[in-house]
Amino acid sequence: MALPHVTGVGTGRDEDSGEDVIVVFVTHKVPLDRLRPEDVVPSEVEGLSVRVLAMADDGDDDEPGSGSGSEPEPETGTA
Repeated sequence: MALPHVTGVGTGRDEDSGEDVIVVFVTHKVPLDRLRPEDVVPSEVEGLSVRVLAMADDGDDDEPGSGSGSEPEPETGTA
């Protein structure tokens, strides 16, 4: 996935639903309103949900598209 700050892509299982997901690893999350449309990670790829997991912890788990939370979230924002 050739998007800014994407460091890797893998597969996994959502801890809440148990569904198979694609996990996109990013250096950090960015609020969606600060991203260009072409830099947003899609919420679904080939029928699988996508989770964005930040590798750096900036301590802000409450705002969508930012923070790093310990679990993959259904976020679509990266930088």
